[in-house]
Order: sequence, then C-alpha cells, then structure tokens
Amino acid sequence: MAQPSTRIPVEHHPVVHAIDTSVEEAPTELTFLELIDAVSEVSDTEQEVIATVSHMLNSGRVRLAGNFRGEPAAQLCG
Repeated sequence: MAQPSTRIPVEHHPVVHAIDTSVEEAPTELTFLELIDAVSEVSDTEQEVIATVSHMLNSGRVRLAGNFRGEPAAQLCG
C-alpha cells in the first residue's frame, strides 16, 4: 500500500548578485596577438574567442598596444 504524499510549501527567494563593472584601474595594455593567445588558452571555440576579445576591448578593460593600438574592436573582431 502506497503512503499518501504530503505537500510542503516552499517559499522561493531569488538572489541577485551585484557585479562591479566599473573601470577604476588603468586598463591592461597588450598586443592583439597577446590578447588572442591569452583568451584562446581558456576558450573552447573560435566564436568564443572573438566574442570575449570584442567584449574586453569594448568594455575598456584592455587597451591594445603595438600595431593595432586605437583600432576599433568591430574592425578587429568582425
């Protein structure tokens, strides 16, 4: 004989985590090749590398040094 089930109400509280996206420190300066190599080491696909590099450049956390200094991310990652 099966035991009757008991319903227990559970109150759900969503949690919101704040992420600090301010750029208070000077951005890291890397060559485009150094940035691509670093991101490639921890990425699974070429699309992931492109998206990550583009985000890093657009966010201002990374600044390019060398031949590609000052180039827009859209032109480099397009």
